[in-house]
Amino acid sequence: MAAVARDLLSLLACPVCGRDLLPQEAWLRCGGCGLRFPVAGGVPDLTAPGDRDTAATAVRAFYSAAPFPGYPPRDSAASLRRRAARSEFARLLDRAIPPDAAVLEVGCGTGQMCLFLATADRLVVGADLTRAALELAAAAARRLGVERARFVEMDLRRPALRAGAFDVVYCSGVLHHTPDPEASFRAIARLARPGGFLVLGVYNAYARLPHRLRRAVARLTGLRCVPFDPVLRDRAGEPARREAWLRDQYAHPLEHRHTLREVQQWFTRSGIEYLRSYPSTVTAEPPLEGSALFEAADDDWAFENVLQQLSWCWKLARDGGLFVAIGRRPAA
Repeated sequence: MAAVARDLLSLLACPVCGRDLLPQEAWLRCGGCGLRFPVAGGVPDLTAPGDRDTAATAVRAFYSAAPFPGYPPRDSAASLRRRAARSEFARLLDRAIPPDAAVLEVGCGTGQMCLFLATADRLVVGADLTRAALELAAAAARRLGVERARFVEMDLRRPALRAGAFDVVYCSGVLHHTPDPEASFRAIARLARPGGFLVLGVYNAYARLPHRLRRAVARLTGLRCVPFDPVLRDRAGEPARREAWLRDQYAHPLEHRHTLREVQQWFTRSGIEYLRSYPSTVTAEPPLEGSALFEAADDDWAFENVLQQLSWCWKLARDGGLFVAIGRRPAA
């Protein structure tokens, strides 16, 4: 058994009682309630007993069949950074997070964003409920020599991590696949330290409309015909990654969609200060530079807010209508 890294162990907590976890051969044992959690390959399974309900089990099985997003053949640390840096949002996030930050990615999948952010000497913890995806992530970290990425198996509704332990909590493309997205948000929001940031990506109710039309065609044809999907076109020569995208976008068993106003209400009810969205809802906002992703945007007005979200149908077409909301936990 590969031992749990010391820097990861210091961030873990029992998902049931919140007490410290103690290493014990091939297990971690809770110093409070005595529960034991298995460890394999340095990746602990901290799923609480009884948390493998029907919805979570279906999602876990879905991603186990085709872990998302997957790695292209002959990958390298340099190609990983180049690929991630093609995304303007990934570049902005990388610039905004200090190099000595503790970062948590909730729902990390195969860990590509974790590895990208960890190459700047940050400590990055990736959490997911799918063991197959985490095994790919851990193997990629070893293969690419990324030493500051750690991975843990858990259900985000009862995170096995210390409250207030992270400078940045990043969760994108995940909450809209949970039975109660706002309850899931409340569970992860408490993991950010006072003054820390939350970065949340979910499907937008407006911007998802073009994708839903494509998905209707895809399902009517048994996924044989998927019109106008640029990601599938780009991955024509990478069957595994193409299959992972096809399943994630067109065959997922559970999906919600949200307006920005709805997400802002989640922030308010959880005591999180809303800062901005990406893309912006402020008309003609200048391009973001430096750490501006973590700075408050100018106020928009209701009509402008809705118009900008409608424009995301085109701006976010490649990402299936995924938008990002950013907030900050007030300092103590």
